[in-house]
Amino acid sequence: MPAAGYPLEPIRVEGISRTNPLKAARAVGRARLALGAARRILARHRPDAVLGGGGYVAGPVGLAAVARRIPLVLAEADSHLGLTNRLLAPRARRVCLAFPIEGRDGPRYRLTGRPVPPPETDRAGARAEFRLTEGETCVLVFGGSLGARSINLAAVEAFARPDFRVLHTSGHRDFADLAAPGPHYDLRPYYQPFGRALAAADLVVARAGGSVFEVAAYGLPAVLVPYPHASADHQTTNARWMERAGAAVVIPDAEVTPERLAREVGDLLADPARLDVMRAASKQLARPDAAADIAAEVLAAARPA
Repeated sequence: MPAAGYPLEPIRVEGISRTNPLKAARAVGRARLALGAARRILARHRPDAVLGGGGYVAGPVGLAAVARRIPLVLAEADSHLGLTNRLLAPRARRVCLAFPIEGRDGPRYRLTGRPVPPPETDRAGARAEFRLTEGETCVLVFGGSLGARSINLAAVEAFARPDFRVLHTSGHRDFADLAAPGPHYDLRPYYQPFGRALAAADLVVARAGGSVFEVAAYGLPAVLVPYPHASADHQTTNARWMERAGAAVVIPDAEVTPERLAREVGDLLADPARLDVMRAASKQLARPDAAADIAAEVLAAARPA
């Protein structure tokens, strides 16, 4: 935040454990202290509105905003309302949703999508950066900043033959345990800026967290392997959302073998017409104005009624 020019005001708070009573009691005590700290921060800065992004850190700040009668706007990045946003939603002026959520369609809720960086527009330059020749097919494999072990292990075996080029960002955790199967396979812990890899790709193999909106921003077809332990299994919901739209094929994590992954990707690459349909469907899911729409809601809430 400071690097972007915004002051950072840290507060000490932690999530409430649902399995350990001692940790839960400690978290409640810290939440009370955090609420006092949040009220002092708001009193010092006197904001015209507060934007909460969910998560336990946002809870004390949102409650402090309500207590001080400061307009509160919430942004939910997942396909379900997290605990903090569920508790704060009845007192918020507006709740901005990344995904359609059943039962959350009244006037308080607005479907905005999830903000993502503007897509890279220089596809030719991005492909040249990765030494991709004209007409060469590129599959991008990624699993987030930490990577995804099931995808990592399956991909290096599934795509061992040089039938197409592979860009694979494994995350730092698994990188030392993997080996690229050939010169066609560009394996790195991470690509920075990541948008260059997305711009160069023709198809992605990935988890199904918030990155689905980045995939959609580039109009890319996808093979999605949802992380099975995400809260409320929201990655499966995200993946099925793209699948229903015709933009993705979904493989449950328990079923992601090298053979299955090779077959699904091979079938897609062998059917250019289907890929074109998936690209169009993916692009339809993009929300390029998400950040501006959320900002507009905050500014509207800040204006006197």
